[in-house]
Amino acid sequence: MSARTNGIIAALLVVCALSLVNAQYHARRLFVELGRAQSQSKLLDVQWAQLQLDQSTLGKHARIELVAKRDLKMLALTAASTQYLTVEAK
Repeated sequence: MSARTNGIIAALLVVCALSLVNAQYHARRLFVELGRAQSQSKLLDVQWAQLQLDQSTLGKHARIELVAKRDLKMLALTAASTQYLTVEAK
């Protein structure tokens, strides 16, 4: 082989080696990004479960009635306390 052929092969070898290093760097970067996304997904799943638990607790009839009586000072409606409005005819 001539010196020119050896030079071309060496240049191709260097280009392939640089391409391999670049591909490995890109793969590592994507792997780290995947790990971060998986961690965030797990955190969001935990938050979603907590929100569902809170919603089921706060939405129960007994809880709503307790808050209405205690905080809002509301009373149960009775027929004696009901006022009816009528429209007078002209």
